[in-house]
Amino acid sequence: MNYKQKINNFIKSLNTKKSKNIIYTIIIVAGVCAFGYRFFVVAQEHRFQVFNIVRKNLDNGTPVETIKAEKKNGILYEPLTIKNNTAFISGARLNIFKPGQKSGNCKIVSVSRKIDLDTGMHIVKTSNCKNGLQYIEKEKIGFYVPVSAITGNTVHIANNGIAEVRKIEIADQDAQNVLIKSGINEGDIVK
Repeated sequence: MNYKQKINNFIKSLNTKKSKNIIYTIIIVAGVCAFGYRFFVVAQEHRFQVFNIVRKNLDNGTPVETIKAEKKNGILYEPLTIKNNTAFISGARLNIFKPGQKSGNCKIVSVSRKIDLDTGMHIVKTSNCKNGLQYIEKEKIGFYVPVSAITGNTVHIANNGIAEVRKIEIADQDAQNVLIKSGINEGDIVK
């Protein structure tokens, strides 16, 4: 028997019903095994404990920084650009600066209520100030809360472990802190 006859006999044997059933069974079993193996691999990957901040917060709760509201004497800082012990401010900032306010050795001597006709601004005279940006201190008594705790004119207050929104009135603020005029009470836990 030559090579061509062997191939023809093999092809004839594959055309039988029994051979076709065996081939189909092998294909189906291989497909089921591949499909099952893929599910097994996905299940193994889901068991890995990769750090995920959202999963951690769902499992342990989201950490929240809180402060206890207490009326205290605090300082807010207002920027002022000074050149040769003189600064120019707009009318909107006129009531912020007062004689006697300091920034280290730098001190405000006078704040003009009249508008300078050359600049259209109010003149602030200082002493011992370096040229450039200075942060003038405004000392006030009240409830100080970080700017990050304020949303519009509201703040979150802890009430039996639950955060409730409370409307507030803001008296003053700088880049980091807000001075609250009304809306929170002594001892409130601000979130």
